[in-house]
Amino acid sequence: MSTLKRLAISVGDLNGIGFEIILKAHNTIKQLCNPLYCINYTMAHQAANLLHTQIPNDFQIFNVPGEFVIEAGKVSAQSGQYSYDSFIAATELAKNNHVDAIVTLPIHKEAWMMAGIHYVGHTDALRDIFQSDAIMMLGCQKLYVALYTEHIPLREVAKHIQIDPLVSFLLQLHQTTEHTPIAVLGLNPHAGDHGVLGDEERFIEAAIQRANETLGQEVFIGPIVPDIAFTPHFRSRYSMIAAMYHDQGLAPLKALYFDEGINISLGLPIIRTSVDHGTAFDIAYQNKASLLSYNNAISAAVTFKMIKRGKH
Repeated sequence: MSTLKRLAISVGDLNGIGFEIILKAHNTIKQLCNPLYCINYTMAHQAANLLHTQIPNDFQIFNVPGEFVIEAGKVSAQSGQYSYDSFIAATELAKNNHVDAIVTLPIHKEAWMMAGIHYVGHTDALRDIFQSDAIMMLGCQKLYVALYTEHIPLREVAKHIQIDPLVSFLLQLHQTTEHTPIAVLGLNPHAGDHGVLGDEERFIEAAIQRANETLGQEVFIGPIVPDIAFTPHFRSRYSMIAAMYHDQGLAPLKALYFDEGINISLGLPIIRTSVDHGTAFDIAYQNKASLLSYNNAISAAVTFKMIKRGKH
């Protein structure tokens, strides 16, 4: 009997590159895990036909009802709804201990909105499902970036820089990764230049001090000037960075490690990893998709251990 971990794979938006990645990587990842794909055979065969290939004989599915015509590169409510249903199916399998972890392929946020789904993405939904303060962390072994705020308008970020929630975020980040040291970025250019360019850094500094005092050691360093944090010299000293907002952390991270990066949800009672890229509608069903991020996400799901659970 196989001792490989069982992973539920949500197929993402079928109008994008997710299913191409699944089929092309299948023979590789089945050496690492027992994959269970959350889709039905009608949709799987339709996607395979568009890729001019066939479903492997050992392709195991968990049936997700629903049928629609796949339209490569098109944002649609039907594809958005099916990607959500696939994701929820994978999540329920993990929640009920039928699988050891889940790996998610990319969804399209506008397609979710068109389908009437009120979540802006996977992590947002997982927080609600598990009533957990999940942290979105992206990257690879060379560098991980955890996000304090995620999918909110840039104009809203500054008002979220408050001491108590930032302390909670920092402590949970250390608790779930046991990583040290962790660099914490300032919000403003030059980390505010001592109040010349903004004063949010005083809250960040206070949160860092309180978190370190709670832990009894200097885990968090900062606030760090954001424009130096991703330089080679800095990366040689710090392999984990806490960013204040989405693009502050992810724009430089993806410039450095786009193909190999993954997404890990911290602080959940299940293990969830994902690719670190979108649906790539511009190359959907053209057999051009890279497999590296997906293969790394699978490997991380297999090897990742929940050190401590987040708050529930």
